[in-house]
Amino acid sequence: MTTERLLLLVEDDAAFARTLSRSFERRGYRVLLAENLDETNAVLLEHTPGFAVVDLKLKGNSSGLSCVQALHQHNPEMLIVVLTGFASINTAVEAIKLGACQYLAKPSNTDDIEAAFGHVAGAAEVEVTNRSTSIKTLEWERIHATLAETDFNISETARRLGMHRRTLARKLEKQRVK
Repeated sequence: MTTERLLLLVEDDAAFARTLSRSFERRGYRVLLAENLDETNAVLLEHTPGFAVVDLKLKGNSSGLSCVQALHQHNPEMLIVVLTGFASINTAVEAIKLGACQYLAKPSNTDDIEAAFGHVAGAAEVEVTNRSTSIKTLEWERIHATLAETDFNISETARRLGMHRRTLARKLEKQRVK
């Protein structure tokens, strides 16, 4: 008897969701789709997926971190991978605290995500570097932490950081992870 591999994909980009969904279906997963926290909660009323892939930045007032929290509360054994084009240490730490097993920066493909499902335990063998953090990295981390605090509101983030909105927009454009 084979057990069904049920995966919930929380992604608001329809084209990316469709592509990723097809790829997981070819690998034997049954894929359920949601675009935000409300849809995620609606899916959880009828299903208990064992796997989830959650985009960190969702349209509207919904945060991927809220979805991670709801998924983990529904099923603490669920393997949750967070995907983001706006990776930062702050959001990675919060995602793991809320129940994600892995955090991947985009672009990530099905192979990367499936490998992340299989690599749940930490590895003590990871090399610890002696490199100190650069000013640019620290600035990027502070910008992203403030973005997360303001639900990715650019104007409010710029105000809190004491910079012009266009300056912040330029910095974000330079740091975009594609």
